[in-house]
Amino acid sequence: MATVHQTQPTVQLLLSTSEFVGALDLIATTQEVLQQELQGIHSFRHLGSQLCELEKLIDKMMIAEFSAYARSDLNRPFEEDCHILEEERLVSVVFGLLKQRKLNFFEIYGDEMIITAKNIIKQCVVSTVSQIEEIDTEVVVKLADQMRMMNFPQWFDLLKNIFSKFTIFLKRIKATLNIIRSVVLLVLDKNQRTRELEETSVQKNPAKDNAVDTEVAYLTHEGMFISDAFGEGDFQSVAVDTTSQRNTSPNSEPCSSDSASEPECTTDSSSSKEQMPSSVIPGGIEIMISEDMKLTDLELEKLANNIQELLYSASDICHDRSVKFLMARAKDGFLEKLNSNEFVALSRLMEGFILDTEQICGRRSMSLRGALQSQANRFVNRFHEERKTKLSLLLDNERWKQADVPAEFQDLVDSVSEGKIILPEKKAGAAEERKPTDVLIVEEQKYAVVGTVLLLIKIILEYCQCVDNIPSITTDMLTRLSDLLKYFNSRSCQLVLGAGALQVVGLKTITTKNLALSSRCLQLIVHYIPIIRAHFEARLQPKQFSMLRHFDHITKDYHDHIAEISAKLVAIMDSLFDKLLSKYEVKAPVPSACFRNICKQMAKMHEAIYDLLPEEQTQMLFLRINASYKLHLKRQLAHLNVVNDGGPQNGLVTADVAFYTGNLQALRGLKNLDLNMAEIWDQKR
Repeated sequence: MATVHQTQPTVQLLLSTSEFVGALDLIATTQEVLQQELQGIHSFRHLGSQLCELEKLIDKMMIAEFSAYARSDLNRPFEEDCHILEEERLVSVVFGLLKQRKLNFFEIYGDEMIITAKNIIKQCVVSTVSQIEEIDTEVVVKLADQMRMMNFPQWFDLLKNIFSKFTIFLKRIKATLNIIRSVVLLVLDKNQRTRELEETSVQKNPAKDNAVDTEVAYLTHEGMFISDAFGEGDFQSVAVDTTSQRNTSPNSEPCSSDSASEPECTTDSSSSKEQMPSSVIPGGIEIMISEDMKLTDLELEKLANNIQELLYSASDICHDRSVKFLMARAKDGFLEKLNSNEFVALSRLMEGFILDTEQICGRRSMSLRGALQSQANRFVNRFHEERKTKLSLLLDNERWKQADVPAEFQDLVDSVSEGKIILPEKKAGAAEERKPTDVLIVEEQKYAVVGTVLLLIKIILEYCQCVDNIPSITTDMLTRLSDLLKYFNSRSCQLVLGAGALQVVGLKTITTKNLALSSRCLQLIVHYIPIIRAHFEARLQPKQFSMLRHFDHITKDYHDHIAEISAKLVAIMDSLFDKLLSKYEVKAPVPSACFRNICKQMAKMHEAIYDLLPEEQTQMLFLRINASYKLHLKRQLAHLNVVNDGGPQNGLVTADVAFYTGNLQALRGLKNLDLNMAEIWDQKR
């Protein structure tokens, strides 16, 4: 009776040191004694109900204690490292909450996480704004408006600071939740051990159980906690992943209790022991505690999973708050106006934070990644539209004359030839010292080009470099670059072959020189298409390889265009032959005026294209022109009834043809051309 009388003061003493489990155990033991040994004692008739009220009070105190812990844990200064705040206090209150079946306590921590995440961003913005003199906080009151007044470097540093603090925030949450989860797993483990003992005790001598099982999760209210009862090795083996951040030295305990030395506790403990034979004390106590917890394996497993999910939620919260911060800044189109370097820096910062959170929390959060992709799509659209507009303006002002090649463009193509698909940095002073050249030399091939195509090569490399800097936009960039290449092909066709340049830039006529230059520019782009294709292929997933067919279609379109230009050059001469040879008469003197005129026009054509097209292309073109010439001459000879009979008329034609052949083969690169002039004569006998 004296011991029971001391229960309430002892409980108050235990609560003063936050020994919730000890207080609850003492109440449970006292209730048991009241019912079994002191039933009917008049002076104790209200004690039972008083102890019940006290137990309810302890429930509220534990929830308040856990709330206070969550606040202090999450709102610590970020200068501190990520160690566990008051680990013993945390373990004590979690055990108490489990004992009382308050299984939704983790939701308190979750609510506090949301509040803290909001405050982190607010504090970061306030801190940054206070350092920027240009922002008058008395005039611009709203934080969002203040933040929108920042330039990119200021805003970028602010975002970097937010991400840094969120990373520390998540590491702290992970460390705390690991401890809570380890407590739950240890109770679960004790449940399973208890069940195994109960099953084996039927087959074994109960006396042996005393020696077998000396490990208990919590020994009533004497203050022994997990790390006291479990061997250090067992403690680690139960939750290896969750205890790595804890101090595992022999003296380290998750919680300690000053009340273990209290005489009241000792007295009560001894009175408890008197209720059962000493031979069953360890086993008896363990079974009693197991029943006292009244938590099933399923409940404990679900709780452990919920705690793990809370860590995932923490990652989602940080990502969601970051998205709101981004969207607040994007309202005025700020992010869409970033240049390539700025967007790449932003993208890399966000990618880094996303990877950090995935590593900490073990799961991908999609909201920030989605926001980044959304901004990337907008960036790609603007990036492409800017360059397509630039290309359009260049083409509309292009006079299709051969351009000098500045040294920086030669350096550019040399860099690509070495396998570097990047825009080389400008060499200070070096480019100015080197004079421009007449042609662009690509892998020992000379390319006469117009100014537009030089800038197009540079634009193409900007697309390739952008894909390297922001891998997530590879497929979008591939589609846009395909569009750009198709646009150059179709627009240049309209301007040159379609003679659109006559109206657009006021050319008097589309010359053979214009046509040959256009062909050579197309050939230069065709040379680079396999290189561009390989660059993109290396950055695509295998399932995306089907997109590479765009390059095959573009290559075919370019080859078709080049063939059309060649056909146009032949057609120009074909029309000339038709006009001149239709009036050809076989008479002296020789060479005839008609053949003199033909040779003059052939020389003009040769002069126009020889320096623009490679020699083998010039030869192929003149073979086709020669075939057209032979066809028209043969037709006119048949019309005039001139045959290869060795007669006077035959001799005059032969002399004219010899003049033509001599003139043609005298042109540069055409000396060994097989003209096969015998074909002008009808082979009929």
